[in-house]
Amino acid sequence: MARSVVTIGVLVNPDAGLGGRLGFKGSDGRAEEARNAGAEDRSGPRMTATLEHLENLGFGDAEFITCEGRMGSDWFPESLTPTNSIPGADPSSATDTANAIGEFLKIGVDLILYSGGDGTTRDIVAALTTADQTEIPLVGVPAGVKMHSGCFAANTNAAAEVVHAWLLGDLLLGTTEVMDLDEDAYRAGEWKVRLFAEVKTPSSPRWMQGSKTRVEAADESDLLEGMARHLGEMMEEEPELLIIWGSGGTLRTMAAELGLAKTVLGIDVMQGGKIVASDVTEKSLLELLDGHTGGTGGTGSAGGIGGTVGTGGTGETGGTGEARILLSPMGGQGFLIGRGNLQISPAVIRRVGIDGVLGIGTPAKLLTMRALRIDSGDEALDEEFKLKKYLKVLQGYRTTRLVKVAQD
Repeated sequence: MARSVVTIGVLVNPDAGLGGRLGFKGSDGRAEEARNAGAEDRSGPRMTATLEHLENLGFGDAEFITCEGRMGSDWFPESLTPTNSIPGADPSSATDTANAIGEFLKIGVDLILYSGGDGTTRDIVAALTTADQTEIPLVGVPAGVKMHSGCFAANTNAAAEVVHAWLLGDLLLGTTEVMDLDEDAYRAGEWKVRLFAEVKTPSSPRWMQGSKTRVEAADESDLLEGMARHLGEMMEEEPELLIIWGSGGTLRTMAAELGLAKTVLGIDVMQGGKIVASDVTEKSLLELLDGHTGGTGGTGSAGGIGGTVGTGGTGETGGTGEARILLSPMGGQGFLIGRGNLQISPAVIRRVGIDGVLGIGTPAKLLTMRALRIDSGDEALDEEFKLKKYLKVLQGYRTTRLVKVAQD
C-alpha cells in the first residue's frame, strides 16, 4: 500500500565539483588536494539553493530524510528541518553513499534528490540495483565537473521545479540513461563512455538536461576548416587579443587546423596565433586577464565577431573588449557554460564580458538542441545571459547565427 506522505531522501556528495575551477578532470580521489589548493564547496551550496527554491515553491506535506553533517543536514536552510536524519561521514566515500541509500530504503523514500556528478549517480544507482529498488526516481542537482547522465536537472532552480511539479502530480516518470565514463581515459584526454544503467526520473525536457549526445555528421571537415580559418584571420587582425579556448572535440579539431596542439579536455589561452597558456585554472585565467593590456576589440571585420565587447552588459559584466571566450555547446544538452568548463567561472566571464562569449557549433550539432543553456553557478550572471535572449554562434566561415538562450 502506498504511503500517504511523500518522503524525499536528500543526499549530498560534499566533494563533488571541487576540482572544476582548478582544471581537474573530475574530483574523484582528489578532494583533499583540491581543498589544499583553495577549492571551495560547490555541491553543498547548490543543494542549499535547490532546497531554498523548493521551499519557496512549496512542497505540501512531503517529508525529508537526509544524512547528518556534510552529506546532508549541513546544507538544509535554517527554515527547513529534515524529518529524519541518519549518520553521515566526513570525509565520505562511495561506500558511505551506498550505506546512506540503504538506510533511505529501510526508512522508505519515494524520490531521491541528490547533489553530485556522474560518479555520485553511479554509486547511487549501484546501491539501488543491489537492493532491487531501481523504480525509485532520481533528481540530480548538477554539482560535478562533468554531468553526462540524463537524471540531472538543468540547474539548481530547475531541480526544485522538477520536484515541485512531481509532488503536484504534474510530471510522469520516464526512463533516462546513466553514463559510465572511463575516468582514467577521460583524464588522459579520451572520451570513453558506455551506458551504465537506466533509471527513473520525472520526465521534463524543460527542466531536466537529458543525456549527452555525441554528434557525428557525414563529413564536417570543410565546415571545421572554414571556422578555423575564420578564427585564424581574427587572430591575425587582432594580434593582442587574448582568446580563451574551451574544451571539446570541435574546438580541438579547429585548433589542429591552425597547427595548434590544444589541450584535449582543458582550457587554453591563445594570442597572436600561438598558445600562451595550456590547461589553465580559474586563478591563472584571472591573472592572465588582469595582466593583459590588449587592444580595444578591433573592428569586427572577421565576420562580425571581433567587435568591441561589453556594449550590451551592465556593471562589471560589460568587460573591456580585450579578450574572447570560445565555447562549444554540449551536444544534445545544449550547455554552453557549467559543464566541463568550470575554470571559466563567473569572475572570468565578468572580466571578459558577456558579449565576449562566442559559441562554436556546426549546424549538425545545433540541430540537437533547442536553446543554449547557462549554469554558471551565479544566478545574477545567468539572469544577464537570459536577458540577452540570444547569443552569437559561429557555424561556418564568416557565418554566424543567433541562438536562443534557455529561459528555464
